[in-house]
Amino acid sequence: MYASRLSGIAPFKVMEVLRRARELEAQGFDVVHMEVGEPDFPTPEPIVKAGQKALSKGHTKYTDARGIPELRREIAEYYQSDYGLDINEDQIFITAGGSGALLLTTALLMNPGENLLMSDPGYPCNRHFLTAFSGASRLVPVSADDGYQLTDTLVSENWNAETRGVLMSSPANPTGALIDDQTLFQLSLTVESKGGYLVSDEIYHGLVYGTQGKTSALHANGNAFVINSFSKYFGMTGWRLGWLIVPAAAASDVEKLAQNLFICPSSVAQYAAISAFLPESREIMENQRLEFQSRRDFMVSALRGLGFNVPNIPDGAFYVYAGLPEGFADSEPFTKWLLEEHHLAITPGTDFGQFQADRHVRFSYAQPLERLASGIEKLTQAIKQ
Repeated sequence: MYASRLSGIAPFKVMEVLRRARELEAQGFDVVHMEVGEPDFPTPEPIVKAGQKALSKGHTKYTDARGIPELRREIAEYYQSDYGLDINEDQIFITAGGSGALLLTTALLMNPGENLLMSDPGYPCNRHFLTAFSGASRLVPVSADDGYQLTDTLVSENWNAETRGVLMSSPANPTGALIDDQTLFQLSLTVESKGGYLVSDEIYHGLVYGTQGKTSALHANGNAFVINSFSKYFGMTGWRLGWLIVPAAAASDVEKLAQNLFICPSSVAQYAAISAFLPESREIMENQRLEFQSRRDFMVSALRGLGFNVPNIPDGAFYVYAGLPEGFADSEPFTKWLLEEHHLAITPGTDFGQFQADRHVRFSYAQPLERLASGIEKLTQAIKQ
């Protein structure tokens, strides 16, 4: 008998969809991938060259558990130049992806039986990290009317004696929704008034398609825990590198956890990531962001034209969270049928929570426009049947 906590950790459905899609491809079928959230663009060339240089120079040994100081300084400068925030590099920890940052935060904050409030729908692995540490997620239903984000009212209504704080995401997965500045500041004040912690998942920062997007939770709360990643905007998914910003008072305890849980992040990936902040790298990323925006506009228009309910245009990330048209099967049988019979891979809403999840699906537009058009063609043919 394995640990009882496993019963509270569901499979990551999108990865099961991806696995089956690859099985079908191995059988010779042309599958259009709109399931997984991974940029199709290659890692920018300056980063790749920096990684190659790090290998040739022998940068393959253990590093400081906090990460190499050169990279932590680059991130501190990034927050100054892009956000106008002064972050001490001693508050910055380089981690094994955003997941490593969340693991450290969970281990630091959670006692058995305590919970964090988070939105439903939301990224599923976040709640499973809490379960792994014998904590719990307290899912709060959000809809298009709330901008798919938690509010101070929702936080107040759902806070209980075991609540430790709030885990928010902006831009959010699966909805692509941003939290507006006023809501963020009000939510932060409510969390502070209750003596709780604010944890902000900001891994899609940079991939925003409007005038907003440069507000971090740290603007509202200097003691927030901020999780970010080199995977999405920076295009380094397989390099497995992210970062965590913590309050100064928490740094020594987080370092202790990092030493024991990870020893250190990938040394080669860290040296490569220094080049992510070069002007030539940022230019590549900005061009990619504009391409994602064009893809978003195409997908929203096409899905609405087919009868899917997309009440809000996504502000960021690379997803469209869409309500199924009336008369369609629920999300899991619908997505399975779409994959098996029409070779289009999308993710059921049940991967992201419980609230109206069986009537929603998520489309990822992290594919070239011509492949998205092919996917919409497959979807159109399926609907006509």
